Amino acid sequence: MYDVVTFGEAMVRLSPPNFQRLEQAHSFDVNPGGAELNVAVGVTRLGLKSAWVSKLPKNGLGYLIRNRAQQFGVDCSHIVWSDKGRAGIYFVEFGSSPRASSVLYDRANSAISMVQPGEIDWGKIFAGSKHFHMSGITPALSASSSEATAEALKAAQKAGLTVSYDLNYRKKLWMPADAKKIQEPLMENVDILITTEEDTNIVFGIKEKDYEAVAEKLAHIFKFKVVAITLREDLSVWRNNWTAIAYQDGKIFRDRKYEVEIVDRVGAGDSFTAGFLYGWLMEKDVQKGVQYGNAFAALKHTVPGDFNCCNLEEVEAQLKGAGLRISR
Repeated sequence: MYDVVTFGEAMVRLSPPNFQRLEQAHSFDVNPGGAELNVAVGVTRLGLKSAWVSKLPKNGLGYLIRNRAQQFGVDCSHIVWSDKGRAGIYFVEFGSSPRASSVLYDRANSAISMVQPGEIDWGKIFAGSKHFHMSGITPALSASSSEATAEALKAAQKAGLTVSYDLNYRKKLWMPADAKKIQEPLMENVDILITTEEDTNIVFGIKEKDYEAVAEKLAHIFKFKVVAITLREDLSVWRNNWTAIAYQDGKIFRDRKYEVEIVDRVGAGDSFTAGFLYGWLMEKDVQKGVQYGNAFAALKHTVPGDFNCCNLEEVEAQLKGAGLRISR
């Protein structure tokens, strides 16, 4: 039915224009987004069929999130609609060196934090589907969302789907000890882990001499088929180096480093996941996954909002060494 199914929270992002602080704002740019929804949008932009599963409130903000996702071609027919709870909101202040950008969350009592095990018909959703993706944000929202996460991961593997999981640690949602206690058992049902060196150290306490050793140790401990680690070097607030590596069966897969001039970096990691899944699912090749993920993530830095509005043609142009001349 679907190439990729994702499950998680989406929020409404409000950003003051022109580098304003929140206390200066008279208006906001409005962009829905969330890790798993960003991935669903990303794989759809690359030509795959995706579904995003969530729980949203029956109000204008819930409909805004759904409508925007549908505009990008994501199947939203499995959303659970609720009379209780709310849509989370988060505010992004864009900084400029030496002031970093910052995020303020207002997400307590969101509808998806009230999701219950048994509320979603995973058997129906997964029938005929290929791959399932989640992140560590969803189990951090509440005890019931953690249980629903475990249920979804087990159902995906039972249905024969491959499963990817982005560790995506958020210190404003839970403490490292809780993140480890809850997520370690979940890893039994994960084939592909996507993470950063920092998140791996915080959650699992794994710190090694280099990224490659971190990936190898993760694969050894949790029996992952693939471990991918994204690598960001901050040159300034608006200029970064970006790349990634992956580990599979004792081999490290690398790609070029992209120097990116940033319009909006939110969602870059999710774009890596989307690109990696495209390369891995379509080409059956981890190296292709790293290359597509890397290029798609680099391109995400160039567009505003959480969603990546770039497409497969632009990704493949980057893989061929596209320059900066105007495309006519």
